[in-house]
Amino acid sequence: MDCKEIEQLLQAAIEVDEVHVTQDGSHYKIIAVGEMFDGMSRVKQQQTIYAPLSEQIASGALHALTIKTFTPTQWKREKMFNM
Repeated sequence: MDCKEIEQLLQAAIEVDEVHVTQDGSHYKIIAVGEMFDGMSRVKQQQTIYAPLSEQIASGALHALTIKTFTPTQWKREKMFNM
């Protein structure tokens, strides 16, 4: 699956300010930034990202995922360490 396709899927499904997807072989790294993550548990944040991708995960199109979520305020602080 293409990184841009994943970004578009997530942007269409959830309210995020930014989504960055990178790929290393079959491993994908997803960084999502949005106010919606404020106050959410880490598990709920992960579930929010997994939900729109569940069909691709079940089909095997997506195999290994690393997910990092940030609020815009957190992202301003963490951007240089995560890009």
